[in-house]
Amino acid sequence: MSSSPFRTNALRAVTLGAALTVALTGCTSAAGGDAPAAGETKPAADPSSLVLALVPSQDQDGLVDTAAPLTDYLTEELGIEVTGVVSKDYQAAVEAMGAGQAQIGFLPSLQLWQANDMYGAEVVLQTERNGNITYPAQFMTNNPDKYCADTPVERDGKLFCNGADAITGPAGLESIEKMKGAKVAVLGPGSPAGYIYPMLALQEAGFNTDTDIQQVPVTANDASVLAVYNGDAEVGSSFWDARDIVAKDTTDVGKKVVVFAMTEEIPNDGVALSGELSPELQQKITDALESFSNTPEGSQILESIYSITKLAPANPESLDVVARAAEALGLQ
Repeated sequence: MSSSPFRTNALRAVTLGAALTVALTGCTSAAGGDAPAAGETKPAADPSSLVLALVPSQDQDGLVDTAAPLTDYLTEELGIEVTGVVSKDYQAAVEAMGAGQAQIGFLPSLQLWQANDMYGAEVVLQTERNGNITYPAQFMTNNPDKYCADTPVERDGKLFCNGADAITGPAGLESIEKMKGAKVAVLGPGSPAGYIYPMLALQEAGFNTDTDIQQVPVTANDASVLAVYNGDAEVGSSFWDARDIVAKDTTDVGKKVVVFAMTEEIPNDGVALSGELSPELQQKITDALESFSNTPEGSQILESIYSITKLAPANPESLDVVARAAEALGLQ
């Protein structure tokens, strides 16, 4: 291992459009070696460089800045240049892997399932957050008098009500019935915590989510928090606890934005690798990422990127539940 794996070279940001019209450089296969004999098929060589696709769970520029040490570390550990890119949205990252434009993907649970099901990607690692392998989506509001059936309580400097301070789901879902007619910050349909699970909870409560709420589109979890904080929406949804992402710049967000309900638990996000990579290279990448997460510096960096405290071996079967939730919304 290099003595300085955490150097901070700038991370080149490339936006991956859903149509994948932007070609990413540096993904050509390594050349060389003897030609195969007649009648034989030569195995495809591993690429001479790798692209790591990140999905925008927060402001894109912030994600670019904080992820640079991770790609630097992988470059040094693997002996192959690893370039980070930020996708346009969750689905674009999956399509990039399917098109061979990215070989490593940090993806939410639904997109992990899709990358495996659609393109044969290998789901190798899943995240742990404070020892947990699942998490709830949270409903949050700037109008606790309307949505809280009890007095909000403080936990770690942030306010919760309706039992949501237990930090496990489900909790407080009876209160979402009060959301009819409200402006609601909503992420794109690929987001388990920002769309799939909250929308499914609303449908199960009898809502027509096209007409019974006023959807305010947002691009990322931190944007959902800020929409509620700034009054652009009365309610928002996000992963727990996306308020932490914006707390540095909005120090009162934990008091002004109150979490009043939690959905059913969602499988954690994780890492998928292209099925076109050799098993040997897949194992090297997996080992490097897991080792990175087990160092104090690596854990801190992953925490700042995706609130990850550790990467652990994946349980792909755990992803089936989020695929079924997406199917219930007509997204599969």
